[in-house]
Amino acid sequence: MRRPLVRIGLAMLVGVLLWSLLPVPADAHWADQAVAEIKVGKAKVEMLLTFPTGFAPWADDDRDGQLSSTEIDRHRVDLERFLGERIRFTDRDTNGDLTIEPAQAQLRSSLNLSVSHSTLRLVYQWPVPVQGLALRYDLFVPGVPTASCLATIVVGGRVRNVVFTPEHRDVAISLGGSITGAAAGFVLLGIRHIITGYDHVLFLISLLMLGAGLRGLLKIVTAFTVAHSITLSLAVLNIVALPTRWIESAIAASIIYVAADNLRRQQSAVRSRWLITFGFGLVHGLGFASILRELDLPRAGVVTSLVSFNMGVEIGQIAVVVLVSLCLWLLRMWPKETLFRLWVSAAAGAAGVVWFVQRAVFGS
Repeated sequence: MRRPLVRIGLAMLVGVLLWSLLPVPADAHWADQAVAEIKVGKAKVEMLLTFPTGFAPWADDDRDGQLSSTEIDRHRVDLERFLGERIRFTDRDTNGDLTIEPAQAQLRSSLNLSVSHSTLRLVYQWPVPVQGLALRYDLFVPGVPTASCLATIVVGGRVRNVVFTPEHRDVAISLGGSITGAAAGFVLLGIRHIITGYDHVLFLISLLMLGAGLRGLLKIVTAFTVAHSITLSLAVLNIVALPTRWIESAIAASIIYVAADNLRRQQSAVRSRWLITFGFGLVHGLGFASILRELDLPRAGVVTSLVSFNMGVEIGQIAVVVLVSLCLWLLRMWPKETLFRLWVSAAAGAAGVVWFVQRAVFGS
């Protein structure tokens, strides 16, 4: 009975490790990310859309990763048809007439989006004042579940934040009421952010490799949760701001440190692991904040968005910890369990070194 359980645990843990070792560029979370600022008027909607240029490669004639004014003019009809089919504002079953025009890009240079994204101004108009709008956002790469769009919607001085994903494409906008579905979207965004953040996942895996009882595990998880929640909040509120390159390099360094600590296997490291986790958790919180900081959340909706996003991060984190802990529990009777933990730590440390060099030296 023990041998099948060992094989299952080994297979599961190797799978998680290999998944976490996938290449992670500094702007990985933004590869399929779009950002939108939407202003709703009486008979017009203006949408400033920043989206991956790869969504419309046929319009990027010079293949420089951005749509110039000349390229937009040349492909205007096709762009209006393409975007009009995927981003629809409807009032009483009537779609708004769409026109597009170039817009000055407002991209964060620290995320290197200026070479991968384009910004357009989309204008939807109706012949009479609108009563209520239904927004259908469908600008996603087929088969890419991590794609999303962070949208700020302004209606009559009221501001709401919405996250569009392949599972959450529709939002009802009432000119006199609230916009529905925002909190759930940010919870899902938080889950996606940590699950697809392979460096964060590898850090968590490394923390568990040294071994600890239930009490020690709870202290580690709690320390990481408290720490990243602090810096996530401070960063989103623009109280703390550090260059993305520094943050991403420090995250890679945290993996190297914990992996090296695992290889030494000193008992004092087990007892103090929660302190190390808290310290590096502060750094990881700044990494988690990158998406919300880019959205530049207004004060009116920042609390709901922040709490919902952090809740999603916690759900994803707990899922990773439970899965890895289950794998290690299944392996507990294997004679080579200790050696396996050391090899996992060594592999994690090697990945951390590669990522650190990429981010600190080459800035990629």
